[in-house]
Amino acid sequence: MKSLDLSKGPILPLLLKMSWPSIAAMFALALYNLIDTFWLTRLSPQAIAALTICFPIQMALGAIGVGTGVGAGSFAARMFGAGENTKASQTAGQVFLLSSVLGISIIVVTLLYHDIILTIFGATGDILPLARQYLVTVVYGSPFLLFMMMANNLLRAEGKPYAPMYAVIALAVSGMILDPILIYGWGPIPQLGILGAALSAVISYGISGMLSFYYLQISSSKYELQWRHLIPNPSIILSIYQTGLPSVIMNLNFGLVMIVYNHILAYYGSLAIATLGLCFRINGLVVMVLFGIGHGVMPMVGFNEGARLYGRLMETVNVGVKISVIFSSIVFLLLEFFSEPLLMLFTNDADLLAISIPALRIFITMIVLIGPNLVWINMFIGLGKGLTSMTLLLTRDLVLLIPMLFLLPVWFDLSGVWMAQPLSNLFAFFIIYYWKMREFSLITKKM
Repeated sequence: MKSLDLSKGPILPLLLKMSWPSIAAMFALALYNLIDTFWLTRLSPQAIAALTICFPIQMALGAIGVGTGVGAGSFAARMFGAGENTKASQTAGQVFLLSSVLGISIIVVTLLYHDIILTIFGATGDILPLARQYLVTVVYGSPFLLFMMMANNLLRAEGKPYAPMYAVIALAVSGMILDPILIYGWGPIPQLGILGAALSAVISYGISGMLSFYYLQISSSKYELQWRHLIPNPSIILSIYQTGLPSVIMNLNFGLVMIVYNHILAYYGSLAIATLGLCFRINGLVVMVLFGIGHGVMPMVGFNEGARLYGRLMETVNVGVKISVIFSSIVFLLLEFFSEPLLMLFTNDADLLAISIPALRIFITMIVLIGPNLVWINMFIGLGKGLTSMTLLLTRDLVLLIPMLFLLPVWFDLSGVWMAQPLSNLFAFFIIYYWKMREFSLITKKM
């Protein structure tokens, strides 16, 4: 599998080559999550509500994996750009170590304190047993999921965007196949309900993790992995988390937002929580694609920064923004016009539809601004400025979104809950744009 040369060629074709595999992978993952929701919604609104309660926990796990991976990928990309391939290989070795230690720690903590965790995250009496059943099973996939997330960033950093795509698609496809079999039963396999969804996830994580390992150690890889690279290297770990820790905090912040959502929506009942699950999963189809564009931008920015190709760096960012705006504008129109038939694919519960149809239409009103925000955030990560990206995203969520979640329902009732997300994205757009222009001015002075 040949690596792409990030220093040459037109930006648009190169960015598409770097982005579309990640877009395909993120879309496949979001589709798997959506199909997971589809099958559980058919079980009962309580089942999808239980999955929604567990969503912040999965986001916390993803925060650790993605954040560490982003830090490792950003550092490795800069090392490749500077010609220091040995340090990049050492970074890959630390990823093996970190995913194992963190994964086992998460399993132990979850098994000891699962009910406390679920209660904090908004589980109520009728949802708690289902949520517990899902959580204590799915957590066993943590080491595999963490490794897959971290390794995928390393693979993109060496200019191999297709390998992460294959790993994530393997996860999604295996999950989509196993979900109906394990949830509803087939042949000798009994109907397992929400436990089946958790088992499906664990098996899928394992398959994807093993495939990611294969791609890192094949002969065409730039990473020359050796056993000594597994020995803890404080300087490399520090370099990973200088960029990665802010990214971990950023992603943990998403889990905090979900906790606030769950607690506020608990006042309106399990149908409102189920609606949040539907909105997030459908919105996730779009956002995952936009994340994919950002994933293509990040290593290109990191490489061009290391190689001092500042003109290519800025052009990469601008092209990424244009692509994201075109895509999200088209999707916005489709979701606004077809929200009702789309939601009816998941449920025929009249009460749930009455809440979810207007909720989805409100939820996606500012989706066109999410793309530029994510591209600019990934630019800062690629530059190794994780603190800046963390500050900008925390401003959006802690300063704007969470206060709106408490204030808007006072005036607009349940509709106010759905309005908070698009309004926070609107205000965040202007803040992040200002910092992007400031960074471009600093980069221009280096040219």
